[in-house]
Amino acid sequence: MNKTIWLVVLIALVIGAIVYLQEPAQEVERVSPVVQKKNGIPAPELAGIAGYINTDGIKISDLIGKKVVLVDIWTYSCINCQRTLPYITMWYDKYKDKGLEIIGVHSPEFEFEKKYDNVKRATEKWGIKYPVVLDNDHATWNAFMNRYWPRKYLIDIDGYIVWDHIGEGGYEEAEKKIQELLEERMTKLGEKGEIPTEVSEVEAPKVNFRMIGTPELYLGYEFTRGNFGNKEGLPSGKEVKYSLPERFSANDVYLEGTWFVDKDHVRLVSDTGKVVLKYDAKNVNIVASGDPGSEITVNVDDQVIGTQKIDADDLYTLVDADYGQHTLTFDIKGPGFKLYTFTFG
Repeated sequence: MNKTIWLVVLIALVIGAIVYLQEPAQEVERVSPVVQKKNGIPAPELAGIAGYINTDGIKISDLIGKKVVLVDIWTYSCINCQRTLPYITMWYDKYKDKGLEIIGVHSPEFEFEKKYDNVKRATEKWGIKYPVVLDNDHATWNAFMNRYWPRKYLIDIDGYIVWDHIGEGGYEEAEKKIQELLEERMTKLGEKGEIPTEVSEVEAPKVNFRMIGTPELYLGYEFTRGNFGNKEGLPSGKEVKYSLPERFSANDVYLEGTWFVDKDHVRLVSDTGKVVLKYDAKNVNIVASGDPGSEITVNVDDQVIGTQKIDADDLYTLVDADYGQHTLTFDIKGPGFKLYTFTFG
């Protein structure tokens, strides 16, 4: 009887592990609960690092007994990651001389995010001065058993993960935990000084996730989550001539023109093209890139609101309006424009 029970438990554990491994990674667009571990678990080491920014090399093991460490797993074109960066850079400036080290683990979502120059440009854009490591093969991501962008882990002076947080939010709790761990560090090392006790105000975008009615939308035959309106679909590795229908369903992306369907994006082949989306949100962003000369003209609810050059692999904000239901249209000039995803705020 006991053997039977143990066999059932073992089978359940195996099935659970398979389901976990098959779940796709995702960006977190809602405020997620803070996870606090009373006793902590040993922090894994950084693994498979393909490049270093703001450092010649760094190891978590070298910081144990010396520093409190915040590990931030992010990727630069993720809007949810971007909205956390003002807080993280503030913490670094405020606490770096008090015993805090921050390591940005850049684990890419798209192929272009593996390029060193792209990540370096992003760190400069966001004023990141702390060490950033390129986790291009997700070896460190896997070592931390992570599944989300962004995710933060706090490691105490003894090398234990004692706090972690999935997604945006939790900033006040995070800073208070940093202060607590720095106090503990100072006591253990016999250092004198004062750790700030106030929580800093940060100028950063505030998002009402309850007011967003459109999910993140992905293009590409492998990345799509089904929110695509053209009847031709997204056939693998095919060049498709799309035409717009007379009516549009909410939260579905529609294309016009000739496009090549790649695994994580669609690329405009014809000289011109069009994208249409009925969405429910305040801000609209796209992850996109383009050849020199690529330009889009943005129209919301039949009103032109501006043009943008798409000349780098990055996230672009197209609309910053009021929460509500709107129709976005943008016309594209110049073949080579690549569209990866829509995100909202």
